[in-house]
Amino acid sequence: MAVRVELVQTGTELLTGARLNLHAQWLSERLTSMGYEVVRQTVVADAAGAICEAVAGALGRVRLVVVTGGLGPTSDDRTREEIAQLLGRRLVEDTQVLRRLEAFYAARNRVMPERARVQALVPEGAVVLENRWGTAPGLALEVSPEVRAGLGEGKGPVRAEGTGWLVLLPGPTREMRPMFEERVVPLLAKVLPVEEEWASVVLRTVGLPESVVEARVTAVLEGGGGSGVEVGYCAHAGEVDVRLVARGPGARERVGRAEHRVRLELGQAVYGAGEVTLEAVVLEMLRARAETVAVAESCTGGCVAHRLTNVPGASASFVAGWVTYSNESKVRGLGVTPAALAAHGAVSAEVAKQMAEGARRMAGSTHGLAITGIAGPTGGSAEKPVGTVFLAYAGPGGTEVERRFHPIDRVSFKEVTATYALDLLRRALLRGAGTD
Repeated sequence: MAVRVELVQTGTELLTGARLNLHAQWLSERLTSMGYEVVRQTVVADAAGAICEAVAGALGRVRLVVVTGGLGPTSDDRTREEIAQLLGRRLVEDTQVLRRLEAFYAARNRVMPERARVQALVPEGAVVLENRWGTAPGLALEVSPEVRAGLGEGKGPVRAEGTGWLVLLPGPTREMRPMFEERVVPLLAKVLPVEEEWASVVLRTVGLPESVVEARVTAVLEGGGGSGVEVGYCAHAGEVDVRLVARGPGARERVGRAEHRVRLELGQAVYGAGEVTLEAVVLEMLRARAETVAVAESCTGGCVAHRLTNVPGASASFVAGWVTYSNESKVRGLGVTPAALAAHGAVSAEVAKQMAEGARRMAGSTHGLAITGIAGPTGGSAEKPVGTVFLAYAGPGGTEVERRFHPIDRVSFKEVTATYALDLLRRALLRGAGTD
């Protein structure tokens, strides 16, 4: 049987909507990829008793509970104290944690506030998870079957077989994620390993609607090809992820067969698997060919350049980017002709073509990519309604332009359009477009 997991996120700001809860998605995906079964996610306020109630119920049901947030030095950081109270453990000052705190502030030429010292308090018996990215350490606590049996909601039988583990991690994303990878993953492999055979793969697709992906995957896995394999879908910003999961004897073989069939059916729409991103795939294709790209963006405001430069090593292949929002900047920065703007308008196939060619020419790159469109909510016309966008690719073999229509909110429009622009470049590279 799989190790069941519950997640508890603390923070009143998550409940009020002041901050988006990204931890649940990331941790669920990461734990699932490791073979654990996430069965519940709970968000609680920074209020006395709320954390105790949520964690007690979770520990009574599952063997692994991961809590994020509430480990900092401020008055609303209650996780440390509430967990100690729940488990009946004293809080003691850890001298090693205190030294690391003092060193952290000294390295920045700052005096450590007295309140920061609270972060060195550790429940008795806890494993300290060092935090190289911030001040508050993480904590891991083993919880006996007897203690687990005494917890829960008091509603029906309590599932308390076996020793449980409670993992506490800081709330900031820049701290939580690397701490999970470096501290929690090795710990879980030792104290709560996944013992049953399991397999999972996530195929990343682009350019096909979720309904189309589901219909094609369902058809190809019928008749035994997907027997014993769970299939899930997740759509986002022009992409659809297909998750294939199997547990028990022969899990790897079953997932392998299903993956092979899905890849054959979806073809080039599958751009990768696992944690890979579309921008990382495009940059790796360019790097392998020793080729470069420059981009010119109008309505996306630099979104393509932003995504490319999020990838380590992007400078090897991404050489330049322009955000030419006005007509004048298109003329001066990229060499778009005033005649093309006058005859066709800024949002047109001709202007997109000249932008891509201008970016390639000005940067001296192998490839050029351009975007011009109407993000809205105003500015459209009967001929070019809000959501209209032109994407252009320029390379040694010539230039091609695509017209697309994304009548969605402004932020989503930018992200989806950037995705399709990157895919336009990917498809050109797959065709072999490049240096003559």
